[in-house]
Amino acid sequence: MEFVEIYLPLVLLMLASGLVGGVMAGLMGIGGGIVIVPVLEFALGFIGVDPSIRMHVAVATSLATIIPTSISSARAHHRRGAVDFELAKDWGPAIFVGAAGGAWLAAQVDSVALTAIFAVVALFVAIKMVLPLENIRLREKIPTGFPGTLFPGATGMVSTMMGIGGGALSVTTLTIFNVPIHRAVGTSAFFGLLIAVPGTIGFMITGQGNIALPVGSVGFVNVIGFLILSPATFLAAPLGVKIAHALSQKQLSMTFGVFLMIVAARMLYRTFI
Repeated sequence: MEFVEIYLPLVLLMLASGLVGGVMAGLMGIGGGIVIVPVLEFALGFIGVDPSIRMHVAVATSLATIIPTSISSARAHHRRGAVDFELAKDWGPAIFVGAAGGAWLAAQVDSVALTAIFAVVALFVAIKMVLPLENIRLREKIPTGFPGTLFPGATGMVSTMMGIGGGALSVTTLTIFNVPIHRAVGTSAFFGLLIAVPGTIGFMITGQGNIALPVGSVGFVNVIGFLILSPATFLAAPLGVKIAHALSQKQLSMTFGVFLMIVAARMLYRTFI
């Protein structure tokens, strides 16, 4: 009875976060991690996981759930012709390498400082998406050569360290380079897979041997949490895609901007309060 009282609310909380995260993944081309990470961190604290590794486990497990979510979301966007595979071929290697490096750095760098940096970036991105700045572009085409590897590499690295699918960064970067919002969202959903796979493997390796890990963990990835969250996010992602393609470009930009403002506020609060 005590087991049910403790773990039933935990399971229900994870299922709810998975459903919301899946819808957000399809709607905005993100991996759902922005929703899943804070819920997981709270849930892990609820069952008494050591605070020193709680965020690592939440981030790593979130990345693992992004793998099926990104597959589901990218397939749904591809059916609507919204995934730019030529761009994915150009950006993919840098994103993959950046994600692998981010998994290693996550074990070395103070997460509080990273959270603050990302919150500030997210806030500027949100302002860009919400205000009537549609005509502001850094350039009319996506940069190529070495400069063209910096943006996807940084996206992969930061996203892995935050446990997200990269949409919060890549959607904005692509729109600044004159990529239409629906195509940016669809392509970012595919990028989530390129971020989640190396990131998950990296966290599995770097977390090996930690005696504070909760039951059912492989490195920092908690398999129990993954098995609860993944089906919910996978099934809910196509609904988000359907909603995204029912909105106008202005409506989708506004939705994405407001969402990022909420994310930025949460991160800043967590950092400074």
